[in-house]
Amino acid sequence: MPRLPDHVSYITGAASGLGLATAKRFAQEGATIIGADLQRADGWDEVEGLSPQSSFHILDVREEEPQREAIAEAVAKHGKINSVVTAAGVAGGGFVHMLDLAEWQRVIDINLTGTMLSVKVCLPSMIEQRAGSIITIASVEGLEGCEGGSCYNASKGGVVILTKNLACDYGRAGIRANAICPGFIDTPMFQSAIMGGMGEERAEPIKFQHKLGRWGQPEEIAGAALFLASEDSSFVSGVALPVDGGYTAGHQYGSMAELMGFE
Repeated sequence: MPRLPDHVSYITGAASGLGLATAKRFAQEGATIIGADLQRADGWDEVEGLSPQSSFHILDVREEEPQREAIAEAVAKHGKINSVVTAAGVAGGGFVHMLDLAEWQRVIDINLTGTMLSVKVCLPSMIEQRAGSIITIASVEGLEGCEGGSCYNASKGGVVILTKNLACDYGRAGIRANAICPGFIDTPMFQSAIMGGMGEERAEPIKFQHKLGRWGQPEEIAGAALFLASEDSSFVSGVALPVDGGYTAGHQYGSMAELMGFE
């Protein structure tokens, strides 16, 4: 039995990576998808289970009005928005004394302000319904620092606190808000920013800190989003949920794994 029957979800960043994986999983579970991204996904129309009622909007999450129009169209057509998943985001960072202000602003505007605007346009419908699930995509780097993280970490830390505030502000209206904090997930952005920038050998220590010993997959984040969108999480709100293969569990040095024969 589908877990999201008669469900309408607004998913940003839906053209690739976490957004596309989430759109696919939600569609398979019966949801109608309102997708949005700067460009249309090549395989969008071939997404398994995608309802003919689903739609895709080419827009920039930094702009409020195009998103408002997309949601107004969806509400007029479907009568509601059940969930929003804010998967649109960019990488960026650098040491602060070398960081260009324009780069700082770009990352903050897309990752944090864009998240706020995507949620904002969905809230009137959710308030009227007295129900809804807000699912923001933050990061483990929004929970703890890392060298060179600067604007990216600040933006994702902002997403975490924004989400907690949303849970406080709208819980009495029946609206839940939770942040997913992925570890390092094998997406096109990961391949470009991490593997392309560092190379596999230099990235190995980062993979090592994932206690499961591997990079995550987009479908694993989609599974967490499905839980938070469904009634299975009906009493879950205000949570920053690491989906990180144990990355934030603590420090790992390798000696015990070797001693126990796990390597």
